[in-house]
Amino acid sequence: MKRITKNVAVAACTAALSFGIFNLSCKVNKGSANVAFAETSPAAVIPQDSLAVTQAMQNTFRSISSSVLPTVVEVDVVEKKKVQVYNPFRDFFKNNPFFSTPESNEKEGDDGFREQEQSGLGSGVIVRKTGKTFYVLTNNHVAGNAYKIKIKLNDEREFDGKLVGADPRMDVALVSFESDDAKIPVAKLGDSDSMQQGDIVLALGSPLGYFASVTQGIVSATGRSGGQIGSISDFIQTDAAINQGNSGGPLVNIYGEVIGINTWIASSSGGSVGLGFSIPINNIKTAIDQFISDGKITYGWVGISLMEITDEYKEELGIDKKITGALASQLFLESPAIKGGMYPGDYIIELNGHSVKSVDQLVREIGSIPAGKTAEVTVLRGKEKKNLKIKIDGRDEKLVSDNSKLWPGFIASPLSDENRKKLKIDNDKVKGIVVAGVTEKTPAAALRLQNGDIICAVNDKKIETVEEFYRALQLEGKKEIWFDVYSEGHTISTGRYKF
Repeated sequence: MKRITKNVAVAACTAALSFGIFNLSCKVNKGSANVAFAETSPAAVIPQDSLAVTQAMQNTFRSISSSVLPTVVEVDVVEKKKVQVYNPFRDFFKNNPFFSTPESNEKEGDDGFREQEQSGLGSGVIVRKTGKTFYVLTNNHVAGNAYKIKIKLNDEREFDGKLVGADPRMDVALVSFESDDAKIPVAKLGDSDSMQQGDIVLALGSPLGYFASVTQGIVSATGRSGGQIGSISDFIQTDAAINQGNSGGPLVNIYGEVIGINTWIASSSGGSVGLGFSIPINNIKTAIDQFISDGKITYGWVGISLMEITDEYKEELGIDKKITGALASQLFLESPAIKGGMYPGDYIIELNGHSVKSVDQLVREIGSIPAGKTAEVTVLRGKEKKNLKIKIDGRDEKLVSDNSKLWPGFIASPLSDENRKKLKIDNDKVKGIVVAGVTEKTPAAALRLQNGDIICAVNDKKIETVEEFYRALQLEGKKEIWFDVYSEGHTISTGRYKF
């Protein structure tokens, strides 16, 4: 969910003002005949016991709002962005050979783009205080690229903000400001793992520029994944109205505890349709400490490329389709995973004693393990269960982006009837696995493998299934590996990849 730009907020306020003037001009005089006014109408008759319950709920919402709103802030930001400027005269003279000259009138670096300031706003919540320094939690897409930040408190005081740290993978950021006022409150963080469907929640922030707003709803679901922002978090889904500008604001429970940070909405119109999503606060708690101490989040890393697989793929691996987990389809050479005894094709079913339900869950949980710690990982290698101990490293983006270390560098896909049809393989004697998703600069690319190739043998040992391929791919005792490849009616051997 993108933050709202200030001019949208101004337009909203202008529209509201115009509407108010129109209402004043249509006011009816009290002296008019046959006119009944609201203050003369009888109030609804409500049973006392029912009214007591409703009043108690109303008092609860009032208490939550009055307690939490002083910790909620508006985050005003200014970013510098390059925008393309259309200049028909420059383009005409630049591209017309009759006006070309050795000397250009264009200034150095004038490539048709201009740096422009863009202001916007989002929300945040004060989560920490150290001396005179207050820390505000918000979204990366709100403050992560800002070069000017203003923090506006609930009492409308403003402070200069400073970006402490930001992380695009989780879409969180931490901003600080200084104040001598020791009475500025700090929000209490709750336990997002305890939230269940149907729990009552309130969303606070500045939607569409309407400062210090509160909306109420329930937890629609937990453990949601996906979204437009590519975050690795799972999400709390809520029908509490969340709009542009709510980004970074807190989602709180009935105890006034922050259990989520509002992040994005699913909407075809750009406005709330009751599908709002918040990052669970338990995902962020350690990030706050890391931002303050290091200015960044350091993720745990073991060197695995993971993928979800279908029931048919599980059958190819010899795994019961009811078993949940994540496939280690590729590994980084010399990574913690390989040093710990893992192989490509291992199906990870447990991490530190609890079940793995999905790839996203496993990525989050490995990322949350500090570097230097040892994780206990249970895998299925075919039908055989293996318990491995893997020492976690810190995630190094340079190493992660080095495809030359990714083994084998492609996805092994079953040679199913459907794939045979797509690849136009009529010869039933051709057995093996299909090469898919070859990655540049990997060992597979170095061996000249291409998408659609059929690997029939590994080190001259014939293979027919994905399970047999991964078993033959195991590195133990091997100094080199080569493949027999069937392509366009021919079978050839690749070069030898040496370890």
